[in-house]
Amino acid sequence: MIEVDHDASAGLEIISGPENVQIIISGTWTGSTVDQVDQQMRALGQDSSTLPITIDMRGVERLDTAGAWIIHRLKSAAGKKGVETQLTVDDERHSVLLNAVDIEIDAVKPPKGDNIVIRLLSQIGKVVIEFRTDFIMGSHIIGASIRGAQMKPGKSGGIRLNSIVHQMEVMGLQAVPIIALMSFLIGIIIAQQGALQLKVFGAEIFVVDLVGILHLREIGVLLTAIMVAGRTGSAITAELGSMKMREEIDALTVIGLNPVGVLIFPRIVALILVLPMLAFVSDIFGIAGAILVSWIYVDIPPELFISNLRNAVDLTTVFSGLIKAPFMALIIGVVASIEGMKVSGSAESLGKHTTSSVVKSIFVVIVVDGLFAIFYGIIDF
Repeated sequence: MIEVDHDASAGLEIISGPENVQIIISGTWTGSTVDQVDQQMRALGQDSSTLPITIDMRGVERLDTAGAWIIHRLKSAAGKKGVETQLTVDDERHSVLLNAVDIEIDAVKPPKGDNIVIRLLSQIGKVVIEFRTDFIMGSHIIGASIRGAQMKPGKSGGIRLNSIVHQMEVMGLQAVPIIALMSFLIGIIIAQQGALQLKVFGAEIFVVDLVGILHLREIGVLLTAIMVAGRTGSAITAELGSMKMREEIDALTVIGLNPVGVLIFPRIVALILVLPMLAFVSDIFGIAGAILVSWIYVDIPPELFISNLRNAVDLTTVFSGLIKAPFMALIIGVVASIEGMKVSGSAESLGKHTTSSVVKSIFVVIVVDGLFAIFYGIIDF
């Protein structure tokens, strides 16, 4: 137990001369006493005088880090004004402590900030390097899934059908209710807003064409992919990240199994199989929502709606949306796996990469959807 001397005090005397300012400090300069002189020392550092400062420490009996820091603060403030500071110290221990404090504080000073152009170029460079790393890692995952140990000739039980079926149930069957509800509501919103605008021109019947083409070609598969990226992609990243934190993936490698084949391959295959099915479910429920609101809002009976829908769309319209689904599923699975394999040994890292997985997946899915739209326009599909 450390005993505190309550009678100890820190002495400070300031003698201002024509050529310099002499500061005589004495007594005990420790954490329990420096508050007695803190304001005076701070005022000396803020003084506008440019006279040299001489600090006489020969009368100091005790000095600790707090006292040394107060003196260092005064020296730093004077140095910023270009004022010369000189110390007079008799006790070698005090000199060692003052030098150590100077070195440590100078070592942790924040670096001078770069200008905005340098920071912008630095961020662009980091994004490019990260994209390169993710692209190489994604190519490895795809290649290892196709030609990994689980696919080599002579390897029994390479493709684990039970694992794929289980993942299809988790990713697909259990997602049907939320996908159906979301698509039903989106169909209602599109039909209601479309009918509201077309009603002004007396062309409410064209809401059928609007909903059919828009939902089947774009909205259905895109919103389904975004929902799957948020629901399934984050789950894949969290699962793989947790395994990485507990070193289960390293254990699979040690016992001679391919982690990509055992953990990632079934998930990617299941995702590629179920996303087109979920997109088809989305199309059905989106059209159902549009039929309901058209019947109630603009008095278009379901029979007339379906009849006009058959004239407005064909199989090309349906398949133009469904064709995108496997590509979006592959992107979601690969991005989620990449982020999961990047997780280090902390919960903060797991949360960071799970969030990054969802954001990146949604961004790339939207980009791919735009590329498909351009491609369809070029080939007139």
